[in-house]
Amino acid sequence: MLTMRRRAAAACLIVAAALSVTSCSGGSSDTGNDKIAGADSGESDTASPSASASAEAGAPTFDLPSDVKVAVDRGTTGDVTKDAILRDTAYAAQARVEAFAKGEGQTVNMNRYFAVSALTYWVDRVATVKKDGLTITGDYRFFGFEVTDAADGKTAAVQYCEDQSKAYGKEIKTGKVQRTEPSDDDFILNTLQVSKDSRGDWQVTVQSWKQGDASCVRG
Repeated sequence: MLTMRRRAAAACLIVAAALSVTSCSGGSSDTGNDKIAGADSGESDTASPSASASAEAGAPTFDLPSDVKVAVDRGTTGDVTKDAILRDTAYAAQARVEAFAKGEGQTVNMNRYFAVSALTYWVDRVATVKKDGLTITGDYRFFGFEVTDAADGKTAAVQYCEDQSKAYGKEIKTGKVQRTEPSDDDFILNTLQVSKDSRGDWQVTVQSWKQGDASCVRG
């Protein structure tokens, strides 16, 4: 049986980035975040995962329950490579939310947009959260997407912000939502390394995050 402290920790985040599943306070990590997540910025293009996916040829679709919403704000840079990197990074953020919502770490979208240590990390986190009897609910927003380095055209560094202020953990068995008080820690700066695979997709290979980062906090 989970103690209250363990439940709170479990609910406290991926992402993005250890990933657990609810809004809560935390710190930084090198592979994930303890809540669960998503966001991007640029042109004010807020949409659900499936809506944004349908707008681009070859885009993935995301299977989310009705109580989980994702908004992505992602603009364009005018650079073909950078725009592709930001597009796939946004898909990866949505894939992560989908994985936690389904309780399945190796979904088609996770295997498409994550690789090596980042994929291993999230598969483990999803399994742990599910084993603890938790899933996710609420609204996830991703914004502030930026390519910080794309020197060789095959690897790149990216960062984006995630707003989990309206996202929570939920007990699978009872459906009880683990609501928490909003705080700056609900806003997460995600930093990623991505690599281009043989299909041309940009996959997240390394992910770290910092909760409460001033560049992401919104009132």
